[in-house]
Amino acid sequence: MGLEDKMAKVEKQYNLINKSSPPPIAGVYLLGFIGSAVHFVGNSEGFGELILAILKALVWPAFLINRVFDLLNI
Repeated sequence: MGLEDKMAKVEKQYNLINKSSPPPIAGVYLLGFIGSAVHFVGNSEGFGELILAILKALVWPAFLINRVFDLLNI
């Protein structure tokens, strides 16, 4: 196998990796982010609470998993 063949093989693998779609869980997280952002932003008053609401919407899965682990005594 020559260098050109190896380069073609690597390029083919690179193209397969870059053309793949994001994992399905990304869509679930996106929907969760949008829903939680609507909830948190709707309940906020003022600019400071708006920024905090957006940050909460980004990290809500961490709080959810933490609570689940607390309930399971893990």
